[in-house]
Amino acid sequence: MPEIAEITRIVHYINKHLAGKTIKNVVAKEDAIVFKDTTSSAFVKAMTGKKVVEAKQQGKYFWIEMDSPPHPVMHFGMTGWITFSKAPEAHYRADMADEEEAKEVEWPPRFMKFVFEMEDEGNNAAFTDARRLGRVRLIDVPAEQIRKVSPLKENGPDPVVDGLDEDWFKGAVRARKKPIKALLLDQAFISGVGNWVGDEILFHARIHPEQYSNTLTDAQQKQLYESTVYVCKTACGVLGNSSKFPEDWLFKYRWSKGKKGNVLPSGEKIDFVTVGGRTSAYVKSRQKATGGTAVKGEDGGSSGDVGVEKKSGKKRKAVKTEDDDDGQDGTPVKKGKRGRKPKTKIEDEDEDEEEEVKTPAKRGRKKKAVKVEDSPSEEEFDVKEEEEEEEEKPEAGVKSSRKGKILRRAIMLKRRLW
Repeated sequence: MPEIAEITRIVHYINKHLAGKTIKNVVAKEDAIVFKDTTSSAFVKAMTGKKVVEAKQQGKYFWIEMDSPPHPVMHFGMTGWITFSKAPEAHYRADMADEEEAKEVEWPPRFMKFVFEMEDEGNNAAFTDARRLGRVRLIDVPAEQIRKVSPLKENGPDPVVDGLDEDWFKGAVRARKKPIKALLLDQAFISGVGNWVGDEILFHARIHPEQYSNTLTDAQQKQLYESTVYVCKTACGVLGNSSKFPEDWLFKYRWSKGKKGNVLPSGEKIDFVTVGGRTSAYVKSRQKATGGTAVKGEDGGSSGDVGVEKKSGKKRKAVKTEDDDDGQDGTPVKKGKRGRKPKTKIEDEDEDEEEEVKTPAKRGRKKKAVKVEDSPSEEEFDVKEEEEEEEEKPEAGVKSSRKGKILRRAIMLKRRLW
């Protein structure tokens, strides 16, 4: 997913190739999901003939200020991007980043949602999104009011555009009891930090991703603040070009999960844990928990089963939001347990809570209720059904008890004697 640095990159190229130019024509495809609170036809009508003034950013959101309202406000979701017809180097992918090695752009590009055709046969631009998790809105307010209305007003400060006040940052961290990785992913806390940026921050701060934010020491809070500013400014400073990231960054080595290469040059192993619904990369030897850590079932806590449906009769689905993927804090929202109302705060279900499940009784003997930690899998259900088919049903009117069994044997013996 494009994060703060990748958005900085696209804002840079929009200003480089589109600012000061007029949109001669707009082509858009109908997509009721990507076009949020508007339609493709309304978008075409609103943008045709407009002059691009400047592109700006707040975290993972960016917008293009036009010479008059409305202004398009966009979010890339997981796979969105702005592709330029004459600037393939604008793409943030490593194999597209080098201008000298850039390949010719397919035009119009696949998965196109809209195209800005610029005046004087200039550099046209297209919004693309394969997975359709991105969003395009029209905000009908003066340009200076864009950040004061939804969806931007709900987002926290951008570490680079706005800067972060150290005292405010440390106070906000102390005030919350949340796994620190999940807090960094919370866009209402600070804008723009996604999965890899969050991991990079914690790697440099030497903080375990599951440690609760309110258990950090003063020294850890200060280091977290400095690492947040350092990682965000460094990544944005090179426009998200990963080939220019420092060689000691975790980013350079984290992508080999499940392979032999998931180690640092020093030989230290990179481990993975799920926090806040996201897979987090960290180095145990450097990032040791010094305070309370999240456990399964707690708000934003770790779990190998986050976002996975349990086999307990009714299916539970995670609620998807614009961020990936990720609600504002990256945590999938689950329904409450059967018979209970879901809590207002986002939390995982207590996976350690035991449930009583009665198994079928065999002939002649009652089986006690067996406690299990998790609902049986489909395979276990199949085995039980086969066992039940092999068992005989108890005779009518005779209780399945030891006394009944003795009585039946006595009757059978008496019949034989007759």
